[in-house]
Amino acid sequence: MSELYPVVIVVVLVVMFLASAIRVLNEYERAVIFRLGRVIDTKGPGLIILIPIVDKMVKIDMRTITMDVPAQDVITRDNVSIKVNAVVYFRVVDANPAVIGVENYLYATSQLAQTTLRSVCGQMELDEILSEREKINLQLQEILDRSTDPWGIKVSLVEVKHIDLPEEMKRAMAKQAEAERERRAKVINAEGEFQAAQKLIEAAALMETQPMSLQLRYLQTLNQIAAENNSTIAFPIPLDLFKPFLKLAEKM
Repeated sequence: MSELYPVVIVVVLVVMFLASAIRVLNEYERAVIFRLGRVIDTKGPGLIILIPIVDKMVKIDMRTITMDVPAQDVITRDNVSIKVNAVVYFRVVDANPAVIGVENYLYATSQLAQTTLRSVCGQMELDEILSEREKINLQLQEILDRSTDPWGIKVSLVEVKHIDLPEEMKRAMAKQAEAERERRAKVINAEGEFQAAQKLIEAAALMETQPMSLQLRYLQTLNQIAAENNSTIAFPIPLDLFKPFLKLAEKM
């Protein structure tokens, strides 16, 4: 029985060695291997073997990360105080600099996104921020991607989520929008009256060339008046009917 003790001890040591030496990485993971404090390789995915005590592994997730940028207080170029938040989509493309190039790439990217958002929005006027979000998104993405490139990070997309305006600014914009709607309504009404006046002028010119059309229009008007239940009926009489009498009066 005592002869089995060494075998058991060896088996236990082998199991402990394999448990501490063997690592399995998923398809989206990479491991930066440190040996006695020096980076020797970046491994994964799959099965990797480490030397216990000597080797140390830092695991990095290579999937796209969605990071919310907290609302930032921004003073625009036209001195309007607003709050702007955004969302950043990025991923680690090189695990080595993400580990040894920056202490905490998640925290560093978050802080850089906040300061960049304040800087970009602070250089624009409020109307530009509200109407040109696509331009802001592209500018933020370019700046963040260029700044995080030494860390092995690729910023693929930045989207401004919400712009919070002061209450007095919201009321002013609502009044401006209402005034714009009233202006458009007045312009449309004036254009309609102008077109109607043009048609009346054209109709009058046509009737002047065809006197009988005026008589037909007169009869049509009488027919419309008679069709209504009116207690009083006004009969418009064309002045042409009085012309013979006027000429006779002039001769006398």
